[in-house]
Formats: sequence, structure tokens, C-alpha cells
Amino acid sequence: MLSVSRAKELLASFTDLRLVVVGDLMLDRYLYGSADRISPEAPVPVVRVLRETCVPGGAANVAANVAALGARVDVAGISGDDADGARLAELLQRLKIDDSGVLRRDRLSTIVKTRIMADRQQVVRVDRDESLALDPEETRRFLDGIRDRVRCADGVILEDYGKGTLTQDVVDTVLLEIRPKPVPVGFDPRDNHELCLKGITLATPNWREALSAAGCHDGTRPAEEPTAECLDRVADCLMEKWAPRLLIMTLGSQGIYLAPREGPRQLIPTRAREVFDVSGAGDTVVAACLLALAAGATDVEAAEIGNHAAGIVVGKLGTAVCSPAELADSIAGRGTNVI
Repeated sequence: MLSVSRAKELLASFTDLRLVVVGDLMLDRYLYGSADRISPEAPVPVVRVLRETCVPGGAANVAANVAALGARVDVAGISGDDADGARLAELLQRLKIDDSGVLRRDRLSTIVKTRIMADRQQVVRVDRDESLALDPEETRRFLDGIRDRVRCADGVILEDYGKGTLTQDVVDTVLLEIRPKPVPVGFDPRDNHELCLKGITLATPNWREALSAAGCHDGTRPAEEPTAECLDRVADCLMEKWAPRLLIMTLGSQGIYLAPREGPRQLIPTRAREVFDVSGAGDTVVAACLLALAAGATDVEAAEIGNHAAGIVVGKLGTAVCSPAELADSIAGRGTNVI
């Protein structure tokens, strides 16, 4: 079990680290309001909007989590040269995230997820996205920018939301650049199952993503329950497919399943007591775990830190981050959202 003193030692060392996050950038927009009547036009609630906020989403949220935990962070991705892209850039810069690795494209709309919230409940989510395919010159510039940042990094996170940023060329560029150095690379997957990822340190799928990547689920039926037998079977498949040093499957209310390349596997119970919003919880897990590994944590210590971090953010409304102080309190048993 992770001791409070060891946790504080690891958390303190986060400020000495610099991570690079590569992946699908998004802007998460929230419209908050109240709903006290049904529309006469259709059986849906009428939401009276009271306020609107925007936060970094997707890979940008991973970078925000890294920054909130005290480390320096660069982000590389693709956005549109539009108002939403400018808003995302402003948010990243306000968080002291280096966004010089972001390729801004003309005639491309920045990916935006708009969530309409009524009385702390999500009523609907509206997604706006389009293909992020680059032409050869754009690809060259994007890969050159990734190389420049990875050379100076203490860790890299590959964040895949299935929008097209994380191609095999991008993965190969990262893995080739870090090969001479013992730098951890984390992968947070979505539906991009054809990527060759041999050489990564950490993979953090949620249960549905793990089943899908293992070929056990196609999204057309309820996901199989994570029984002990099923967990082992899926872990065996993903360890062979991705060959990570460490596989962490997030299981929602059941916690996380830790499967190292060497050593025993174990289920670590959830640290969340109340769950208000799971948006971006996986982003928090990969950010906290990869930072911990870069700081010298063992696999189990990194998993514990990621588990506590997830327990904190799901107790908040909207796409959220956690601070080192919140993590320290949670590990010490003082957090308000800890069992």
C-alpha cells in the first residue's frame, strides 16, 4: 500500500518533470441551467441556460491534468484556425501549457463537445468534429514538431480519441525518438485498434475499450461483466497485442485492474464515494500514472496514485483535474470523495 510519506515524495518530484501529450485536441463547452418544464414541441426538457464555460478536452484535458499536478507540459495536436481554436489556445496558455506544437489548419473546425447540464444532470451532448487528415507537408511539420518536443521530455502520453491525430507515423516518431532513453510512454486508447505500439510503458483502457481492443466486444451489445476470469483473458490479449510494461484497466465503480508484465495482477478498489461526472476520468488516470512512473514510482504505486486521482475528479461536475494537495489528502484518507 502506498504510504503518505512516499506519496508526498513522489508528488513533490512532479515539479521537476516535463511531459509531452500527443493526441486529439478538443474544446469542452458546458451550458449550465435549470429545467422545470417539458417542451410543447417534443417530449424533451426545456433548459434555461444560466452560464457557459469552456475547458480543454481530449488530449488537451490530459495536458491540463499534468499541469495541475505540477509538471511542465507540451501538447501536440491539431486544431482549426477558428474562434474555438483560439479559445482552446487561450485556455492552454492560461494553464502555462506550451501549445507551440499545435498545428492550426485553415478550413478546419476545432473539435467541440457541448454538454447541456440541467440541475447537475447532463441532458444531452452535442459533438462537432471532422476528419483531421493532414497533407504530406502538414504531416512533415507536425512530426518535426513532435520530435523537437519529445527529445527534451521526461515522459510522453499518446492520447487517442479516434479523431485521426494518432496515426502510425505519429506513434513511430515518438517511439523512435525516445528509444535511446528510459522515458516512459503512456497510451490511452479509443477505437484505433490497428496501431502497432510495441515499446510503450503503460496502457490505460477503460473496460469497454479493453474488450473492444481484445476483440471481445463490438459495441452492439452490453459489455461483458469484468469477472476475474474475463479480466485475465482480456489482459492476456492486450499484453500480447500492445506489449506494455504495465496495463491498467479502469473499471468504473469496481476500481482498476493492474496487470504488470512481471509480477502479480490485482484489482484495486475504487477510491470514489460519490460519482457526479465521469467525463475525462481516463485522462486523469493516464496523466497521474505516467507522471508517477516518470518520477520513479513502482507499477503499484503509480496505479494507486492514478486510482486516487480518478476518485477525486469523478466527484466533480464536468471535465476536471485534481491538484497535488487533493491527491495527498485522498491518500491520507482526508479526501471528501474517498472510501
